[in-house]
Amino acid sequence: MDAKITILGSGTSTGVPQVGCRCEVCRSGDPRDSRLRCSGLVETDGVRILIDCGPDFRQQMLRLDDYRPIDGVLITHEHYDHVGGLDDLRPFCHFRDVPVYGEKGTVECLKKRMPYCFAEHPYPGVPRIPLQEIVEGVPFRVSNMQGHSVEVLPFRVMHGQLPIMGYRIGGMAWITDMLTMPEVSYSHLQNLDCLVMNALRIEPHWTHQSLSEALSQAERIKAQNTYFIHMSHQIGLHAEVEKTLPENVHFAYDGLVLRCNM
Repeated sequence: MDAKITILGSGTSTGVPQVGCRCEVCRSGDPRDSRLRCSGLVETDGVRILIDCGPDFRQQMLRLDDYRPIDGVLITHEHYDHVGGLDDLRPFCHFRDVPVYGEKGTVECLKKRMPYCFAEHPYPGVPRIPLQEIVEGVPFRVSNMQGHSVEVLPFRVMHGQLPIMGYRIGGMAWITDMLTMPEVSYSHLQNLDCLVMNALRIEPHWTHQSLSEALSQAERIKAQNTYFIHMSHQIGLHAEVEKTLPENVHFAYDGLVLRCNM
């Protein structure tokens, strides 16, 4: 069994191009330099799992042009660029309720941000997105309407001082917004076929990995292939920087489709 991973968005919170910027990346004609906010779609054994649901979700789904059920949404953390599109799940609720998975703090933030979705008597038409609380290091399963299910393992990463979640699904792991990772999390990342991981920019940042830090993590984790996401315009031109990366490390881009052994 294998998995199909579609990079719906590979950009950081401002997207690329960044409003008001005239740098060479923001003016680039290479479509790989145009990055919507970070999100991915994992499909395996008939189960479709969305990782994060940012403010560009509607645009990403229109561009994907593949209107089928979404069986679950994995939320890494509560920042707007990762949850701002949850209301746009409404069309997918025509198929079924779309469960949203997150740890306790994230779930509580979503209840406060979108109280109309979780009221005792919600008004007609709100997205049906029941919140499912998960715990670091404890696997859970996401199931489709045909009864197929996929195991997901949440693990801890640190977004500066903020604890957030990474996710492993079979031979694939997704990490975004990470600066550091506790030692125990490395034990969940052995024998990966595909690692999708953040690399914000060339210069260091106080809450995200720089390119050199991401390369060091990739070398330690030793996935068969590593793809960088959550990149800003300060990462440089895709075509130029990609040439400098190790053979099994790549810049992801919007619309990239990966195949991964499960």
